[in-house]
Amino acid sequence: MTTNIKKTTAAANASEEPADDVVLVGPPLRPGQTAEKVTFAHHLRVGGKEVRPGDTAHVSPDYARQLRGSGYLARTRG
Repeated sequence: MTTNIKKTTAAANASEEPADDVVLVGPPLRPGQTAEKVTFAHHLRVGGKEVRPGDTAHVSPDYARQLRGSGYLARTRG
């Protein structure tokens, strides 16, 4: 019986994480997405991490849209 061991490279792992070693909060990015930097308007616990009003974090675009709809993100000037 043989066992196959899958080895991953740093380049393969880099495509799964946002650039510049940014910590992603919430669900992972889907292929082709880039993380959005958001500012929270309310206290929230995301994946065991506490975020307070005024804290910033990087989240997936889908999760940012969901949080905006629920009122958890601060409005941005545009």
